[in-house]
Amino acid sequence: MGLPNKTYIVDDAGKRVGVLLDMDEYRRILGELEELESMRAFDAAKASKDEAVPFDQAIREIEQKRR
Repeated sequence: MGLPNKTYIVDDAGKRVGVLLDMDEYRRILGELEELESMRAFDAAKASKDEAVPFDQAIREIEQKRR
C-alpha cells in the first residue's frame, strides 16, 4: 500500500490547513479507525475485571430496564 493521493489546502500564508483525499482512501482510513476502536474496546473489556454476561442475557436485562 503506497502513500495516499492527497491535495493540501493552504491558507494565505501557505500553511497547510487541510487535506483532500480520494473517496477510496477516505473509506480505507475510516475502516482502519473502526477496527482500531474495536481492538481498544476489546482490550478495555479484557482489562476490566467485570464478569462476562452472555449476549442473550444482556439483551433481556436491557429490555427489562426499558419497561
